[in-house]
Amino acid sequence: MTESRYVPALGRAGLTRFYDLGVRLTMREGQWRPIVVEAVAERSPAVVVDVGCGTGSLSIPVAARVPSARVIGVDGDPEVLAMAREKPGADAVEWFEGLADSLPVKDGEADVVLTSLVLHHLPLAVKRGMLGEAHRALRRGGRLIVADWAAPQDVVASAGFALLQLLDGFSTTNDNRRGLIPELIVQAGFPKPRLLRRVRTALGTFDVLVTDVPR
Repeated sequence: MTESRYVPALGRAGLTRFYDLGVRLTMREGQWRPIVVEAVAERSPAVVVDVGCGTGSLSIPVAARVPSARVIGVDGDPEVLAMAREKPGADAVEWFEGLADSLPVKDGEADVVLTSLVLHHLPLAVKRGMLGEAHRALRRGGRLIVADWAAPQDVVASAGFALLQLLDGFSTTNDNRRGLIPELIVQAGFPKPRLLRRVRTALGTFDVLVTDVPR
């Protein structure tokens, strides 16, 4: 990435081994991960890229749901990729240690690019670089799916998000708190994203956004 190399899954390297547990306890995964998987599957993709794939919590279910697809998981953290490779079903995914603004696919090769719980870790310039790279990688008619924090919807969500900001840092997460992610997606060349699912979590408001590149 242009301003930093990568960010560990929970913001600090020593916490990586607790990532799956932390997400399971705070993120209501059942409310949004299956929706992301189905949003991928309905495109009948040949190539799917999971940017910032972490421990493979989306890459592996996507590969199982669309067994004909080439599913590529990209993350800059070798420790988290090692955890992903140990999971059942991991052999169906191609794992790459790499950066979000330098994806291992050709221009227009991907049918779907998805990313979850990544953008809030990144400085604004790197957010832009990541979304621009997703636009480069997607074919005409391809789909971008972004699952990440949104502007808090009320005081309770705002307080929860403040706790997350203490862990992940205020400078990178303030773009999410301000609700800038849809705007950044448009600035990267995509049509205005639509809200696929909004989930209230212990740490704030979480949105799943989807947008399709015009044919």
